[in-house]
Amino acid sequence: MKTNLTNDQLAYLAAQMNKVSRSFALVAPAVETPLNNYLATAYLICRVIDNIEDCTRPYSWQKERFTEFDYLLKNPAAAPDVLAQWEQEAWPGLSTNEARMMTVSDGLPLWQIYGQIPEAFQSAIARWALEMVHGMEKILNPAENNMFVSRQGVQLPATEAGYDLYCYYVAGTVGHMITDLAILHYDLPEDVAARLDKNSQSSGRALQKTNIVKDFAEDLKRDVCYLPDEWLREVDYLPLSLRGAPLDWKYMVVANVLNELEDSVNYILDLPYTAVGYRQASLLMLLPAYQTLLQAAQNHTSLFTPDHNVKISRQTMAQCLIDAQTLVSDNDALQTYSQAMHAQLDKAFESDRITTTTQADY
Repeated sequence: MKTNLTNDQLAYLAAQMNKVSRSFALVAPAVETPLNNYLATAYLICRVIDNIEDCTRPYSWQKERFTEFDYLLKNPAAAPDVLAQWEQEAWPGLSTNEARMMTVSDGLPLWQIYGQIPEAFQSAIARWALEMVHGMEKILNPAENNMFVSRQGVQLPATEAGYDLYCYYVAGTVGHMITDLAILHYDLPEDVAARLDKNSQSSGRALQKTNIVKDFAEDLKRDVCYLPDEWLREVDYLPLSLRGAPLDWKYMVVANVLNELEDSVNYILDLPYTAVGYRQASLLMLLPAYQTLLQAAQNHTSLFTPDHNVKISRQTMAQCLIDAQTLVSDNDALQTYSQAMHAQLDKAFESDRITTTTQADY
């Protein structure tokens, strides 16, 4: 059963996606209709969760908004009343566009679209959105949060396990969500669905961890670091003041993300060729992540310093679009691409490691 959205509803989804995530706005159109619209709706609903989390009001206030969000997932027809109430609230910490999504004018169309989605797809969105909310509550609740610690005025996960758990709550849940939507849309058999589910969490975490490396310096401006304390302790917390880090430590951070990306490759390899749109969308998320890590490796001397800047060029992104079209129907080529990326990343670090060792010999 398909959901026939009006032209106004389609225009709304496109406009909102461009406001909140230009990268994901490029990905969704690659997917067949109506799955593309379900994915866009799911992504925007996750952004509502992000807005509640990012608002700088006390946790007690956030908890009330999460409860109302839970109610909306079960009763989308109540959106006019809930959003009218949200309009009366102050939303400090949000941008203008983010705050507008919490109002009737910009928020109501989203919940109307969600209410029109077939029940099975709606249930998949609700299941993982609520899992994300429960994770956010654990992180935000000062009475329960033992996941984060404070070092030099910066909040960061205490352990590597906490780092992985945080990435699961904010992105692994999204990986599960969009996987369930794809399984439903393509009516994939149980054995394929089970293999996809195995790596769906890593495929979401990989993108989050890539962004954590990319945005490290920007996050510090907000007194937040998402790399774990147990890692930072090994290098005397030098990165927290942008004083760099030893080569092997930087390699360890990047290699951790690379392992998640390898699971993401296996995820795509398990997708049947008939799921062409979703395969292409998955590649459009994977390939820029690989290229971002490669840039980090090739410019590793500036990582975790005031010159920390990890952002791929438009030309590189354009090449990712071309490569995605080439790889979408060729698993062997995808495996070759992945192996080549691993080799280039290792080479970028190894060249300096050899130089450093040679200098030490003298």
